[in-house]
Amino acid sequence: MNVKYKDGTVPLRCRVSVFNGMALVLMLSGCTSSPPVVPEEFRSQIDSAPSFRDLQTTPQSYQGRMVLLGGEILGAKLTREGTEFEVLQLPVTADDPPAERRSESQGRFLALDRGVMDPASLPAGTRVTLVGEVKGDEVRPLDESTYRYLTIDVKHLHVWDADTYRDRSRGSVGVGMGFGFGSGGGGGFGGVGVGRGY
Repeated sequence: MNVKYKDGTVPLRCRVSVFNGMALVLMLSGCTSSPPVVPEEFRSQIDSAPSFRDLQTTPQSYQGRMVLLGGEILGAKLTREGTEFEVLQLPVTADDPPAERRSESQGRFLALDRGVMDPASLPAGTRVTLVGEVKGDEVRPLDESTYRYLTIDVKHLHVWDADTYRDRSRGSVGVGMGFGFGSGGGGGFGGVGVGRGY
């Protein structure tokens, strides 16, 4: 809108509208600057058809397939092949953190990362999202019994910061903008606010 007074000045409401637009663009660009949890190169390779129960029940049927899994690390250790970690499975989608409640878990699995990684960087309680290739299964002792673990060869690993869950527990985050105008005999007043609320 190209509006001017006779003296050549631009009305305050027009200037504030332009400022609002600039603030919105900056806000949206900040929201989209973070890299995706699952890189684009892996998204097309993921087989989303089998559930975790399917993978657990007949891992040989899905051997070699790429899957998306998430959960909470229960332990990690260095092996000759790489860093192996035991994970309590939790439901997960591509770019969201794993479900917070452990009661949503459908079991455990073993993941092997063949890269150079110190097990101390994955302490118990760490939440992860990973893309990996189904290798099969392995029976190991668990407490006073045995457990058949689904085994995964890690191709991509995302480690979630604990702050992710602390922010969730405080409530939903919302971003809002507001603006106002005023006018009087001597001039006008306007303001814009961009904030985060819980």
